[in-house]
Amino acid sequence: MTSLPVPTPRRLIVGCGYLGERLAARWVASGSRVWGLVRTPGRVERLSSTGVEAIIADVASGASLPPLPEVDTVVWSVGFDRSAGHGYRDVHVGGLSRLLEALPGRPRVIFVSSTGVWGRLDGLAVDEATPPHPDREAGRVLLEAEALLRGHRLGPGTALRLAGIYGPGRLPRLDDLRSGAALAADPDSWLNLIHVDDAAAVVMAVADHAGPGPLYVVSDGHPVRRREFYARLASLTGSPPPRWTPPSPDARGGDKQVDPRRLYAEIGPALAHPNALAALAEIPGMLSSGSDSLSQRPPPASPR
Repeated sequence: MTSLPVPTPRRLIVGCGYLGERLAARWVASGSRVWGLVRTPGRVERLSSTGVEAIIADVASGASLPPLPEVDTVVWSVGFDRSAGHGYRDVHVGGLSRLLEALPGRPRVIFVSSTGVWGRLDGLAVDEATPPHPDREAGRVLLEAEALLRGHRLGPGTALRLAGIYGPGRLPRLDDLRSGAALAADPDSWLNLIHVDDAAAVVMAVADHAGPGPLYVVSDGHPVRRREFYARLASLTGSPPPRWTPPSPDARGGDKQVDPRRLYAEIGPALAHPNALAALAEIPGMLSSGSDSLSQRPPPASPR
């Protein structure tokens, strides 16, 4: 008896930035056919070189989206670019709504959200059952977008509230450390992190799971005091020891401890970088403070 061929998985990633690019590369390597929806033509060649089929569209504009492929999985991983001239709500609510209406078929939709929806909680632990209390516009908009997906015909989908992403080329506040600038934060507040490769592995695991839940919080499960993290980062990069100044009342970044146990119990995967303090030393170029691999551009959101 001849077995039927297994269909090639088809994936669409909306927003191929720091996380989306790595996710796309992993899916291509695993045999999936991958499309990447990007706003600017400048990213087309880079994506094409890795086997990703690029679609150019601005989800936040009022223009209709081009025809989209019928896929098994859609991942919303859109960063916020102030230079694009759109507000948070234009991007994450208006853009997501337009995307959902334009999608053919019934794909599984994964929405990359943020643990920033909880704001500051004075060191308390948070998980999927903790009521969100956003103290910034970005958190309020992400909650609205999560609700939009849950109530849509393609919903409920799965929202992933990611902690701060770090990895090669993205190390929070490194430029400030190198220059000796004071960090506006409470050094004893908690920092929650997830390595970019582990974040990509989580998305892939959710995409392939038989029945994922509608919401998971995502971190490495090892909150670290800011004092410890930035001292370690300064030591590895040859930067001056961190200096601190009190944060302003509306400063980004929260003080909470993210508990991702439900995710790893229900979905997996095993993390390659379960502890950020240990993982820092494994990032290429970490021991050379002048390395181009550690050049920084401002991340779209502060670590949580």
